[in-house]
Amino acid sequence: MKENRRDRDDEGRARSARPRDGLGRPLAYGVPGVERQPEGVVRTPEETLREAQRLLDAGMPFHAHEVFEDAWKSGPDVERTLWKGMAQLAVGLTHAARGNATGGARLLLRGAGAIAAYPDPAPYGVDVAGLIAWARELARRVAGGEEVDAAREAPRLLPLTP
Repeated sequence: MKENRRDRDDEGRARSARPRDGLGRPLAYGVPGVERQPEGVVRTPEETLREAQRLLDAGMPFHAHEVFEDAWKSGPDVERTLWKGMAQLAVGLTHAARGNATGGARLLLRGAGAIAAYPDPAPYGVDVAGLIAWARELARRVAGGEEVDAAREAPRLLPLTP
């Protein structure tokens, strides 16, 4: 009889222990990968934006998405759509950088639509107008077949200050 040996986390939930690359793709067991983002971390909104920007700038949008996911799950309900939209933007960039043009463009546009509900600047100074313009332009280019480098295409979450 074949034994089912699934990787489990500390609570017994199925969770792959395979290492992952900077775009979150699984690698073979034993191959060095990128350290995963811890899940369920409660950060201040400013810490969330700082950590997500650091990861985006490093070409790790999959990991940035996990930071935004923590914010949407732990933050107040009135901000849930903002953080979820930001996570969709990060996942859209992830898919685009992996070569999934359809999924990348779709998630970029979905994320842009979600954050469009917030005034500019949004809570915590998020550059809503800049992110929407970035997402729409990148979605257009990705849908047209352009290859994407995640670090080079990293958006600015906050406006640049002089």
